[in-house]
Amino acid sequence: MDEATLRSLLEALAATPDNTALRIAVIRELDSKGDPRAASYADRLTPEATGPADRALVAGVLLRTGSASRALAFTEGNQPDVQMMRARVLLAQGDQGGALAAYDAAVKSNPTLEDRDLRHQLLSKVTVHEGQGDGPRLRVVSNDDTDRSELDRLLHPQEPPITFDDVGGLAEIKTAIEKKIILPFQKPALFAKFKKKAGGGILLYGPPGCGKTLLARATAGQVNATFLNVAIEDVLDMYIGESERKLHALFDKARASTPSVMFFDELEALAGKRQHTREGTSSKLVSQFLTEMDGFVKNNSGVLILAASNVPWAIDPAFRRPGRFDRVLFVPPPDKAARASILQILLKGRPIATDIDHGQLAARTSGFSGADLENLVDTAADHAIAASLSKNTEVPIDMAHLSAALGEIKPTTIEWLTTARNYARYSNEGGQYDEVLDFLKKHGKS
Repeated sequence: MDEATLRSLLEALAATPDNTALRIAVIRELDSKGDPRAASYADRLTPEATGPADRALVAGVLLRTGSASRALAFTEGNQPDVQMMRARVLLAQGDQGGALAAYDAAVKSNPTLEDRDLRHQLLSKVTVHEGQGDGPRLRVVSNDDTDRSELDRLLHPQEPPITFDDVGGLAEIKTAIEKKIILPFQKPALFAKFKKKAGGGILLYGPPGCGKTLLARATAGQVNATFLNVAIEDVLDMYIGESERKLHALFDKARASTPSVMFFDELEALAGKRQHTREGTSSKLVSQFLTEMDGFVKNNSGVLILAASNVPWAIDPAFRRPGRFDRVLFVPPPDKAARASILQILLKGRPIATDIDHGQLAARTSGFSGADLENLVDTAADHAIAASLSKNTEVPIDMAHLSAALGEIKPTTIEWLTTARNYARYSNEGGQYDEVLDFLKKHGKS
């Protein structure tokens, strides 16, 4: 608005001082220019005469001129922008608790209003240090509230327990795990009569991102067992003998907290073929691993050992002996029904539109792994967030966002299936990769 138009508005307001809509227009224009006269024009307004859409503006103008108590009167209401302004006014008055509640209410209604700087101020601590004698009185504002428990949470985050209901598809593998693992844990007396004990080992293999790790976590959740996720760095050590000692300690911990599930991801890093290594230390680690699994010295009853690998052909064949990893299960890319189920799980809890067709999306995502589908939904969420920021209001994920994401995301299982096909054709000793051949034949990729 140019100066001539603004002068005309001011003259019109002077002639009709009770014209609230005109007064608001003048205040908005003066405030946008940083003109301090905006506050004087706002002083004549009352909350009752100011519409809900304009109260945040008036409160902000009054707050910037130091009239926090007057500004607070204009922040009554459930509108998100009014609640956000209420948070700023209450913070200026020293009411951090009330300000934080108003801020959270505003962000819950309209996430695009989120202001990290304001939130840091709301969470900060104010400490007043009285000076000794004639010393200065210091007011210290800090936001360092990290204690030891918080540090532990950051370094070792506790993941919530999950069950098979949280894993889409893979019905046959769930049934196999149910028979091999869960029932022995739930009916130990029955299995003991048949000289069967709970525990043992199962190796899951397949393309990356198809749910092997998720299945392991869900298995622990199903039996309410202690879940020990063994990372490679938890075992490997640069000093001779330390890796074997660490591995033994991990197994001892699992035996002491039965029922327990030990999960080794990327198993080939700890159990690679001994004839392919030039280092004697690697062979010793494999031998130690085999000894621990046999439970020759210690009883492994109640300890289930789950492992996952993308390259099962790189694992030492001694691990496939019965009593070690006596069940080797192929975890394939999800089929159409499984993809629809996974998409429902991934979209649950997010703001979504009513036009989403899970069946249509499943039909358009052939060859996608669970991780690919998660990437698809995250990419669609990025599009929805961009639209929300553009429109300054929450925009749910819809089919247009998902279709746009489909143009950007490609399946990642093709390369693995090509490699696995070669092993299944030419290195299939004992029919260990028959499941891969069956899958490729069924889906026309043989």
